[in-house]
Amino acid sequence: MVELISVVGISGLSLVGVSLLLFGYSMMRIKKSQVLLSKSVNRWKNTKREIENERREAFLKVKDEIYKRRNEFELEIKRERFELERLKNKINSKYETLEQKEESMEHSKLELQQKERELSRLSDKIRIDESKLKSVYNELISKLEAISGMTKDEAKKALFDSLDSEVRFANEKWIQKVEEEARQLAKQKAIDIVIGAMQRYTTEQVSPHSSCVVHLPNDDMKGRIIGKEGRNIKALELSTGMEFVIGETPEIITISGFNPIRREIAKQALDRLIADGRINPTRIEETVARCEKEINETIDEIGKGVVLEFNLQGVHKDLVTMLGKLHFRTSFSQNVLEHSKEVGSLARMIAEELGLDGDVALRAGLLHDVGKAVSEEVEGPHAIVGGDAAKRCGERSEIVNAIAAHHEEIPFASFYAPIVLIADSISASRPGARRETLAAYLKRLERLEEIANTFDGIKKAYALQAGREIRIIVEENTVNDEKAQELARNIAIKVEEELSFPGQIKVNVIREKRSIEYAR
Repeated sequence: MVELISVVGISGLSLVGVSLLLFGYSMMRIKKSQVLLSKSVNRWKNTKREIENERREAFLKVKDEIYKRRNEFELEIKRERFELERLKNKINSKYETLEQKEESMEHSKLELQQKERELSRLSDKIRIDESKLKSVYNELISKLEAISGMTKDEAKKALFDSLDSEVRFANEKWIQKVEEEARQLAKQKAIDIVIGAMQRYTTEQVSPHSSCVVHLPNDDMKGRIIGKEGRNIKALELSTGMEFVIGETPEIITISGFNPIRREIAKQALDRLIADGRINPTRIEETVARCEKEINETIDEIGKGVVLEFNLQGVHKDLVTMLGKLHFRTSFSQNVLEHSKEVGSLARMIAEELGLDGDVALRAGLLHDVGKAVSEEVEGPHAIVGGDAAKRCGERSEIVNAIAAHHEEIPFASFYAPIVLIADSISASRPGARRETLAAYLKRLERLEEIANTFDGIKKAYALQAGREIRIIVEENTVNDEKAQELARNIAIKVEEELSFPGQIKVNVIREKRSIEYAR
């Protein structure tokens, strides 16, 4: 029992202790809760105060914005009111203007109605007068027909014919006047252009030409050149195609042959053989072959030099070779290549004065005599042969025509053809250009005119283009077109029989009928 009481007592004390501990712990938690609550209350008060401050600031901002927007709205309303007032005034002014216009239109309408009534009255009066005039006109026509003995249509036709003849006559006089003025102006302009080109171009007075004479160091060399039984001279002639003339003139051998290039090859080969001293058939053939190769190279170099000198582009290699060959050709002692260069330069000057392409004229003038480089191989005049060669080599049609027509053997197809003809005439006719003496030249021209004047029906005969053309004007009443053709053929035959001349001569027979009157 005592133990039980002791145990109960101890248990009771334990419960009291535990209860006290729990109570203390509860009191501590309550205090902590009170502290946290106090902090939460303070935080809430601070947050409420901040929110209140932000609300007041936002309210002030909204109030300021509302004030600002209200002021802007009031200004906008004032502007709109001002614009409305202006538009109202404008509309009022337009309305007043419209009213004035309506009044004016009404007044004009009344005036138009009045004028229409007046016009109607006038129209009626005019119709009455017109009928009267028509009757009077018919009476007048009848009286005129009775007096003149002609009907109305006949009189009208006669009047038109008279007016037509007068207009035609006046027109012809005006055309003649314009043609005469244009002819004089063109003549003076042509003279100025040609003289200007001749004055601008300068060249040597006499062009050099290749010699056909070889000088020997002594007369003993003639025997060595002839060789035993003439073997050496025969080998030279066979290899070169030239004739070597050994005459009585001391220390001179003349090389004779038509081909100027072969003649130059023969001259150089003979010069080298004389300098070398070893003259035999084998040596002759080797020297001639070497000289021929060097001459061909020289021809190409000369042709290329001419092309570079004039800065020509796209010239076919065959034309370049032909230009080089012209260096060894002469016409009346005038070097053909120098003559071609001179013609090209003159043609370019004349073309530029006329506002044409100077490069085309230069090219045509430079190539105008290339036919002379192949004329011995191809039949036909050198101008036609040169035109065909230029066409094969791809030259332009204007250049081909200018080359082929520079002796007027075919019609001109462009302005460049007569320009080349003029430049060719200037180069060939300048003093000292050709070897023919003035006396022989004048005699040939006189004889040419004399031959033409021996035929009947000749009015005038002129030798032109340095004797390359004889222009004949016949009596138009005695020589008809068929007789003119026959006369040209007969004159050409007689010129061939009685006159020696280089190249060819054009016989140009002109027959025309002119009617000229003078008003004084």
